[in-house]
Amino acid sequence: MSSIFSKIIKGEIPCYKIAENDNFFAFLDINPNAVGHTLCIPKEEVDKITDLDDATYTGLMAFSRNVGKAIESTIDCKRVAFTVIGLEVPHVHVHLIPLNTMQDATFLNKVSLTKEEFEATAKKIRAKIE
Repeated sequence: MSSIFSKIIKGEIPCYKIAENDNFFAFLDINPNAVGHTLCIPKEEVDKITDLDDATYTGLMAFSRNVGKAIESTIDCKRVAFTVIGLEVPHVHVHLIPLNTMQDATFLNKVSLTKEEFEATAKKIRAKIE
């Protein structure tokens, strides 16, 4: 069965896309901890990060780093946290969360954005992708 992330990659479920290449995909989290909270995923559906082959793991980290740099240059924050939890969706994903306080990384405090705010945020970050 396809995960929700595989359906997003295929275009079956809409998203606010940030970046894509042959192997990886990045999009805004629809239930974000902070403005700019982005998910980076491999296109291949693998449940756990420890099950990725070495090339996919290092490729995902390099892709995530590039997206993280774009977020840092776009969103007002002290840094971008990289976290892998992976319990919600059985498809490897790296959370890139703009942080100003440790509370921003707790997944307890969420921000609400309108469709227009999501679109504007995605557009600004996309413009900074190298």
